[in-house]
Amino acid sequence: MDFVFHILFPLLIALMLWGGYALVRRTRQRRRAWQSGLTAQARVVRAYVRVQTINDMPRRIQYHAYDFTADGRAVRFTEAGGPPSRAVGDETLVYYTSEDPESATASEPVPGRDMAGTVIGLAALAAGVIICINVMITYG
Repeated sequence: MDFVFHILFPLLIALMLWGGYALVRRTRQRRRAWQSGLTAQARVVRAYVRVQTINDMPRRIQYHAYDFTADGRAVRFTEAGGPPSRAVGDETLVYYTSEDPESATASEPVPGRDMAGTVIGLAALAAGVIICINVMITYG
């Protein structure tokens, strides 16, 4: 039982903290790309779906790989959550920064929805961390 409280719970807490960091980092990358004003036409070079099953409920996640040219060099990036109607060979507008074009986004600028998702995700992760700490203190 000591293994759970001294090894497993701290690892779970570290994983949730890393998830919060990754969520904030991607939100900031998307916002910088939208605010940079740099856009390019990109071509979809790969489109695929991954199925994630949670509690016997399948969830389909659409992925797209894009190619575009930024400052005279070819850039390729992959993004999750694109529209299912977007197919290989389609062209779309991407937003990027000159410092980090590999962190581009092909999603339309919706900063309010993006921030709301980040806040809700961080709140859920913070609740998980608080619950883990509470269980460790109470039963550990």
